[in-house]
Amino acid sequence: MCTPFHASWSSLANFVVCICLEPWTFGILISAFQHKQRCPVLEDQLVDLVVYAMERSETEEKFDDGGTSQLLWQHLSSQLIFFVLFQFASFPHMVLSLHQKLAGRGLIKGRDHLMWVLLQFISGSIQKNALADFLPVMKLFDLLYPEKECIPVPDITKPQSTHSFAMTCIWIHLNRKAQNDNSKLQIPIPHSLKLHHEFLQQSLRNKSLQMNDYKIALLCNAYSTNSECFTLPMGVLVETIYGNGNVKIPLPGTNCTASGSTTPLPMNLLDSLTVHAKMSLIHSIATRVIKLAHTKSSPALAPALVETYSRLLVYMEIESLGIKGFISQLLPTVFKSHSWGILHTLLEMFSYRMHHIQPHYRVQLLSHLHSLAGVPQTNQNQLHLCVESTALRLITALGSSEVQPQFTRFLSDPKTVLSAESEELNRALILTLARATHVTDFFTGSESIQGTWCKDILQTIISFTPHNWALHTLSCFPAPLQAFFKQNNVPQESRFNLKKNVEEEYRKWKSMTNENDIISHFSLQGSSPLFLCLLWKMLLETDQINQIGYRVLERIGARALVAHVRTFADFLVYEFSTSAGGQQLNKCIEMLNDMVWKYNIVTLDRLILCLAMRSHEGNEAQVCYFIIQLLLLKPNDFRNRVSDFVKENSPEHWLQNDWHTKHMTYHKKYPEKLYFEGLAEQVNPPVQIQPQYLPIYFGNVCLRFLPVFDIVIHRFLELLPVSKSLETLLDHLGGLYKFHDRPVTYLYNTLHYYEMHLRDRTNLKRKLVHAIIGSLKDNRPQGWCLSETYLKCGMNAREDNPWIPDDTYYCKLIGRLVDTMAGKSPGPFPNCDWRFNEFPNPAAHALHVTCVELMALAVPGKDVGNALLNVVLKSQPLVPRENITAWMNAIGLIITALPEPYWIVLHDRIINVLNSPSLTSETDWVDYPFQLFDFTACHKAYSEMSCSYTLALAHAVWHHSSIGQLSLIPKYGFMVHLYYC
Repeated sequence: MCTPFHASWSSLANFVVCICLEPWTFGILISAFQHKQRCPVLEDQLVDLVVYAMERSETEEKFDDGGTSQLLWQHLSSQLIFFVLFQFASFPHMVLSLHQKLAGRGLIKGRDHLMWVLLQFISGSIQKNALADFLPVMKLFDLLYPEKECIPVPDITKPQSTHSFAMTCIWIHLNRKAQNDNSKLQIPIPHSLKLHHEFLQQSLRNKSLQMNDYKIALLCNAYSTNSECFTLPMGVLVETIYGNGNVKIPLPGTNCTASGSTTPLPMNLLDSLTVHAKMSLIHSIATRVIKLAHTKSSPALAPALVETYSRLLVYMEIESLGIKGFISQLLPTVFKSHSWGILHTLLEMFSYRMHHIQPHYRVQLLSHLHSLAGVPQTNQNQLHLCVESTALRLITALGSSEVQPQFTRFLSDPKTVLSAESEELNRALILTLARATHVTDFFTGSESIQGTWCKDILQTIISFTPHNWALHTLSCFPAPLQAFFKQNNVPQESRFNLKKNVEEEYRKWKSMTNENDIISHFSLQGSSPLFLCLLWKMLLETDQINQIGYRVLERIGARALVAHVRTFADFLVYEFSTSAGGQQLNKCIEMLNDMVWKYNIVTLDRLILCLAMRSHEGNEAQVCYFIIQLLLLKPNDFRNRVSDFVKENSPEHWLQNDWHTKHMTYHKKYPEKLYFEGLAEQVNPPVQIQPQYLPIYFGNVCLRFLPVFDIVIHRFLELLPVSKSLETLLDHLGGLYKFHDRPVTYLYNTLHYYEMHLRDRTNLKRKLVHAIIGSLKDNRPQGWCLSETYLKCGMNAREDNPWIPDDTYYCKLIGRLVDTMAGKSPGPFPNCDWRFNEFPNPAAHALHVTCVELMALAVPGKDVGNALLNVVLKSQPLVPRENITAWMNAIGLIITALPEPYWIVLHDRIINVLNSPSLTSETDWVDYPFQLFDFTACHKAYSEMSCSYTLALAHAVWHHSSIGQLSLIPKYGFMVHLYYC
């Protein structure tokens, strides 16, 4: 069958433009080309994109308002460096081509931004290349700067002043190169740039530079290749964030201080530095961190340094010294130096500050963390908690399309990306595998994992941490995963035996008299992990724990204690299940909360994670979830922490300069106690301890709880009787999603994975969407996510009177995505800094929020799918004829990103077309099937045919389909063949 699209629509040029606009373009191209080689097509398209940016700049009145042209220039400056650096494009050829295409166009509003882009490459590469390669820029200068008089010095309190000085900076670099090479090609300063040059010269003579304008950035940009001049301005930046070694400030916890600088370099300033200057700054920071790691000196790193380093890591154009150096060099060096304070700091940065880290770096870090977990030196409470919390974040944050490509890299040795001892982390990985294979339809049509990439991973997990899954969780897994766990069923210890063993150990506890014998027996490595159960019984019976109990906890160690928490979680379910209720139940609740908040025996996030990951069935599962709800809501301890943290803090950390102040205010009010301090104070006689805390710059129990909350919500969704409890949790704690790294992605994955469970629970779906999206209402502009129509009609609908959208609603929703992908200005969504956004670009954001909204509707998936197809298959006044293919493409993107009930309806439409009179009756078309299906010809001739439109839409859908979705087409085709034979 012929393709319904014209050949030009799939041309190489269009493909290259799309690739160039992607954030990780260089990664795509490097994987496509095995050798560095110039690509003229790519070079031409890059030049065209620059010309397009020049055209866009002509229409924007302001540049410093976060407009689309600013974002485009920002993106182009990154891409130019990579393409030229990897020799896909030739810099002199690009500049000459730009000159040719801009000649006579009169496009000068964007000239400073163009020179800023060129300065990025020139300043970083001019020392290693011939001067002649850069001289064509002067030809471009003559074209774009025709002024005869001197250009005035701009307001240097504005960040865009650095762009205005870009051409002058380029001239300074060219002149410096000519001097160093003793070249005769030295170019006198153009008259129009004299005032700019004199200003820089005068500023350089000022030895007391201030941070209240962009003078320091200008000097760094102009003299980054001149070490004599560069030292002064760069030194000011470095000293600002390093802090004075004589001034120390407290950090959370006991015995922990840091250097006194707390205000990081603002993003506007970092954006105003050239790539070369940023590389110098990040190199200086990394070198200092390594030096301090080697010397293990005190105090800890200054908060300003840590925050600034985090901000620098967002720049993809300095990847080699940035995130690549962070993962491959800095982390291993710090670990080898046993500098646990700095290691804790780096893991906190990764957990709470880094955005858009490529998946192979994240999986590489996960492998590092698993190897760390087995090292004796990391067996201390705070560091072990941080390592496991970071690993949990890495696992649960893996994108559905990232799981298979990343884990197939480790098929020869899957142990490196799995935990040898943490059942919770391995369970989290299995849940991620289940979600990823469901969303990507990987197992569609399969009944077994035999021969698949995940077989060895699952078998290794079962050998490391044998476990089962509750039936209500297992039923949500794809069929092959269900079959695997049914075949590899692990015998479970009965609750009766657990109770019996606890009673027996408790009798030993009460009967033993020698303190050393007691400590040795109950902390013995490899013995039954029941000690928390014993502490629980002590509290129930005596309302106190003696000093020996504290000594045993101290001896057990952080790593082994996790197994005790796991057993304690099972024992709690047994205890609450057999409780008589009334006062006894209240006593149980009180003692449990005391273990968390009064005695600091176990952190809330770890206990909740263990409870949520147990495999209880039926009534016991409901009891388990009841305990979780009690722990989270019954006392005010956690609710108060969440309420205050959400009220006083903003998730937009890159815009803040006072994070550290707010961080310390929170920790002073709610100090984190990770070394059983409460128990040490309560035992008789009290134990005097002063634990040495590792530096805490960003974390707290609220933020650590977020990935655990993700898991808790999923567990509650799987069990119908606890739906109301989930709604209560969302009401009280949903505000935490204000700080979630990927709130929309989490909603998308949840609604997609649990589509079958949520079909008839429209109120719960609405509550989930409202809680998570609503948590960001104060930090996102209006219209950032859900459509105005949905907010007005869908969010407030009653269960007995659900809102049913009309065709206009679906047309507007599709149109929003079409306009976003077309780069319409102003776009449907408010502008933002995509470097810190959940998604890397507007199109990815638009696609995900559209899918979330469609899945949140109180409408069956089949009806939504048909409504989406009708947007182009029915005559719709809102769909422009001249842009119909863009609408088809948008529908294909959306419908293939939705669960099966939404996209399977396309097959029914095809059958209807095959049964239509135009194909079954003896007509004139019978001898001309290719003309009948030629969408382009039919559309241009206004002779719309249902069959050509359906075929065109089918191609659009199949073009975006996953392998799993496409695998159904041959089976479906075979059924059609049988039907017609």
